[in-house]
Amino acid sequence: MISRFIIQRSLFVLAIPALAFVFSCNSPTSSESTVDSTTADAVISPAEQPMNDTAAVPLVKHAEAVLSGTYADTTVSGTAKFDADENGKVKMELEINIPAKAGKSVAVHIHEHGDCGDKGAMSHGHWNPTNKQHGKWGSADFHSGDIGNVELDKQGKGTLKLETDLWTLGGGPEKNILNKALIVHGGVDDYTSQPSGNAGTRIGCGVIK
Repeated sequence: MISRFIIQRSLFVLAIPALAFVFSCNSPTSSESTVDSTTADAVISPAEQPMNDTAAVPLVKHAEAVLSGTYADTTVSGTAKFDADENGKVKMELEINIPAKAGKSVAVHIHEHGDCGDKGAMSHGHWNPTNKQHGKWGSADFHSGDIGNVELDKQGKGTLKLETDLWTLGGGPEKNILNKALIVHGGVDDYTSQPSGNAGTRIGCGVIK
């Protein structure tokens, strides 16, 4: 009877550390992040996380920027489509619609960061990886993001096509336009004023992705 009690007591003592090990393996440590069920929907998926502006990223064949207004009283819509060809060039087809600017021209530029927050201010300045002076596209000095002015018709619609080997859809930061902001300004670019052509308020924005 005594030996039977000793065996049962020994088995119980051995079981305690085993159970402790099981619970410790299934419980999150202090270095692991946990998400409450009420906030799970707020977690950003990897596909939605912003890309690093300076990191090399995989090359793709197609990208788009969907434009929207940054001010409630100025409707801006449109799409910029970018396609990479086998010759190392990127073709852009831009269509914009700004009824309040009908019959006028507006400036469009690529800006440094893919963030349209604070009425476009979070996109920072023109994308200028070559550290050039601001100017007209194709002139002696211009930013890689200096797209230029778009003329709008009587309905406020305008288009612009551009083909260049200064851009890539992915790759290294010196040419990659992915995750950059496409900014529509309320005025025209004079191609002279530094550092941005005195193009006015940022009335529209979209991220190239």
